[in-house]
Amino acid sequence: MEVKVIGGGLAGCECAYQIAKRGIKVKLFEMKPLKRSDAHHSDALAEVVCSNSFKGNELTNACGLLKEELRTLDSLLIGCADKNRVDAGNALAVDREAFSKAVTDEIRRNPYIEVVCDVVSDIGDGFTAVCTGPLTDDALIPAMKAHTGEFLYFFDAAAPIVTADSIDYDKAFFMNRYNKGTPDYLNCPMDKEEYFTFLDALLNAQTAPVKDFEKKAVFESCMPVEIMAARGADTLRFGPLKPVGLDTDKKHYAVLQLRREKTGGELYNLVGFQTHLTFPEQKRVFSLIPALKNAEFVRYGVMHKNVFINAPELLDDSFALKSQPNVYFCGQISGVEGYVESIASGLVAGIDIARRLTGKNSVAFPTNCVIGALADYISHAEGAHFQPMNANFGLLPYLDCRDKIKKKELLAQRSLENLKHFIQSNEIL
Repeated sequence: MEVKVIGGGLAGCECAYQIAKRGIKVKLFEMKPLKRSDAHHSDALAEVVCSNSFKGNELTNACGLLKEELRTLDSLLIGCADKNRVDAGNALAVDREAFSKAVTDEIRRNPYIEVVCDVVSDIGDGFTAVCTGPLTDDALIPAMKAHTGEFLYFFDAAAPIVTADSIDYDKAFFMNRYNKGTPDYLNCPMDKEEYFTFLDALLNAQTAPVKDFEKKAVFESCMPVEIMAARGADTLRFGPLKPVGLDTDKKHYAVLQLRREKTGGELYNLVGFQTHLTFPEQKRVFSLIPALKNAEFVRYGVMHKNVFINAPELLDDSFALKSQPNVYFCGQISGVEGYVESIASGLVAGIDIARRLTGKNSVAFPTNCVIGALADYISHAEGAHFQPMNANFGLLPYLDCRDKIKKKELLAQRSLENLKHFIQSNEIL
């Protein structure tokens, strides 16, 4: 039996790897380099669009705990991320090119995986994992709708990137908020006058055209900076421009943080500055931040529509269709939000497919682990108001502890202990 995995992104590569490591052949279909989506720029597998795509790495961070669960489960992609990280305090940031190359090399040299460059238009009747992401090609849409009905959607946005040597370091300083980890973030402060000059320009800047039916489809956790700014004069100062936690002699009114985009520090990402402004307006407005007065932008922020299915109505907790259990939907198309979450969905589906093809029963991951709780949310949330979900501690069962930090530590301890017991009891690895 050969499994078909459609899409060579994070979920697809993880899914293919988990199936292949259990001795089952996989055909991994990827349309690049024959064709690319609007968000992709390289021909490598597992392409990411942001250096800090993997978020916090501490166990008291839900996404950090999810990553540790994935390490315990032998995730290929988290392993590649760990090996290609760049300094970013307590976050797991990666050199995007090195990371994608590492994943591509691992996948292509796996004897059980055949990478097929093709634009797929049919799902088929065999074991298939659809991991095409939020920008699924139009050729596959009719076949997907035949299985899932109409798609839901939201809009995602990416932040601009500037060259390191174009930043004015006399008007910036390296420091992490609250002195956590090494000082990897480059802070670009503004005084009150500079902030309101910037804010006025941002509020009056020209945005790229958006159709009327699309205007409300913005995902809250990836909010364009201009939309945040329109919510109130201080909204940005409580968000991406918050000046708190920086132990300096001078009190700053607002601070933009820049984060390394590549290992060598040649490029920097404007943290939290995803935007829908036109490219010329991004250059004009963001250059009003003193440290970025002469900044060279190598990538401007972009905004694009992400589609996802109504998973609670369609999927079980292994990401398989309830109506056609041989077909799985993984990654952001399933309604998980975030790269680590997408990897997790591919891992769960890959393990389930391999178990079923080797005569074992499907087993649900425990819901007191983040990976199981996320799968449970995807399959059991309220379908009428379903929205994409990041990993968060609110998904886990209640634990009685008033100390917030201690509670997170206890949740992490409980999660990892239960996951190890689950792995041993069900021979997962």
